[in-house]
Amino acid sequence: MVSKRLLGFYAFVDAWLFAASALSIAMSVIWRAPNLMINFTLSVMDLTAGLVLGILLLVTFVISVFAVLQKNHVTIGLVILNWALIADGIAVIVIGSMIWFYSLHQRQNYFEVFKAVPPQTRLDIQNKFSCCGYFEFNDTVELSSGFCAATAPQFNLSNPTEFACVGPITAFTDFTLNNVFTTIYGYMAILICLFLASLCIIHQRMEVERFRKIDAKRGGRGFV
Repeated sequence: MVSKRLLGFYAFVDAWLFAASALSIAMSVIWRAPNLMINFTLSVMDLTAGLVLGILLLVTFVISVFAVLQKNHVTIGLVILNWALIADGIAVIVIGSMIWFYSLHQRQNYFEVFKAVPPQTRLDIQNKFSCCGYFEFNDTVELSSGFCAATAPQFNLSNPTEFACVGPITAFTDFTLNNVFTTIYGYMAILICLFLASLCIIHQRMEVERFRKIDAKRGGRGFV
């Protein structure tokens, strides 16, 4: 008989796995809604990667439920679960590292994004942070209306970086990206714990089955 404490730990970690999958799917969907800075910070590829990761974790959760509900002598479900957990771990490392590496060069990376977005988006960002241009006033600035159009005559062009947008933009993107990739990396703790719990259950089930077969050979009389 598998230890009740072990099964309780397995169920506890499994609940966290479901929570991780729900969080990944929910945020990947919610963050697709119109939101100036979230849409600027996270690309469609980032959100799609998060959605795929959430679906992988959800599929693994379903496997884990069916695996643990199988009869004691059946361990193939748990073996499949362990391979699924390894695949999830690889996905977590790849996606988390992709976002982490992108965050290391935010100033230059988001300069490319800033140049690529529509003029209206640049204008909205300038108005939001009361800034003009990205690295300095005269690069990619939008002067059609808003904060920059109203205050341009007052700018000291001898110090064109005074009202640059790079500071407030990367402050937001740094906070967002750091939270995203640390959360994704945090999923590894869940996957490792569930993997170890699964191995322990497999071991206990195999041990129980071995003693059952020995007992059957002895005519069901046990060892006493």
